[in-house]
Amino acid sequence: MVRPGLLFQRRFDLCTRAPGIGVRIAPSRALGVLALGGALLAVVALGRGAVAIAPARVVAALAGDGSAQDLAIVWSIRLPRVILAMLVGGALATAGTTLQAIARNPLADPTLIGVSGGAALGAVASLVAGVHGAWAMPVAAFAGAQVTTLVALRLARVDHRISAVTLLLGGVGLAALTGAGYGVMLYLADDATLRSITFWSLGSLGGATWPAVVAVAIPVGLAALVLPGLARDLDRLALGELEAAHVGVDVDRVVRRAALAASLAVGAAVALCGVIGFVGLVVPYLGRLAVGPGHRALLPVAALGGAALLVAADLVARTAVAPAELPVGVVTAALGAPVLLALVRNGRGREALP
Repeated sequence: MVRPGLLFQRRFDLCTRAPGIGVRIAPSRALGVLALGGALLAVVALGRGAVAIAPARVVAALAGDGSAQDLAIVWSIRLPRVILAMLVGGALATAGTTLQAIARNPLADPTLIGVSGGAALGAVASLVAGVHGAWAMPVAAFAGAQVTTLVALRLARVDHRISAVTLLLGGVGLAALTGAGYGVMLYLADDATLRSITFWSLGSLGGATWPAVVAVAIPVGLAALVLPGLARDLDRLALGELEAAHVGVDVDRVVRRAALAASLAVGAAVALCGVIGFVGLVVPYLGRLAVGPGHRALLPVAALGGAALLVAADLVARTAVAPAELPVGVVTAALGAPVLLALVRNGRGREALP
């Protein structure tokens, strides 16, 4: 007699090797290309701006050589911004990959369970309430993201276990609720506050400093420690909750830990940089087309891809209309939406299903 666990394990193995869904590029090669491309993008980004610095001078400044002006521009102004872009882009893409696995829905992104909405509501509420201080809005946004996630997990608990489907439905409801609260805050805001809210809601890396980099790096680092250990279980969740349980997955623990880790990373990113769309949707989509659905390879590929995408988007945002600056969220939408539409139009959408 075939044990149910063995039967479902065989089904899982067949699903992940199905024609049209399997690995197209060796993960090690994909990671190498993304790491090299990200490094080259970083050098270009460090050299572009009001004061142009040649790549050789950028590398020399990173090594501690060069003129005092080059060192000041690279280390004090541009390097914190580039590193923050890498952290935020990697966090959004990894969170999107994780939430898509939990929901078994390739259209899921960090707005799925209200994380971004909760963060936006917290930030806007602090502005409207007149709470002052350099860290007032980031702390309020981070708290809003975490509270929303905990409420979503609480609502998702059915019969003493967390259901991914209920988490999805509860998240949609919470997103609508936080959106309504956000609208009320906009109605109550004065003109000056409304302008601040509008710019923040479109996303910006303009406030990058070394303390901001550290503030984002800590929660993103914690999420990075948790999520790789859940990769195999996230693969098995693609079978469905019941089937995953039959092959030994503690669905309640996996969903709870994955959702909290994703919200930790997204909450920190949104708190410091505002709402940045499409990174958490498009990058996992492209990652699945490149290396397949296995999360052991997909999570690091998404992290490097998201980091490179946001560095490129921020470079465009601060140089396209210089000396003015575009909101980076507008640039990511302008870059990501055509790519997604082109893939769907060419019939590649089915191949990116988790």
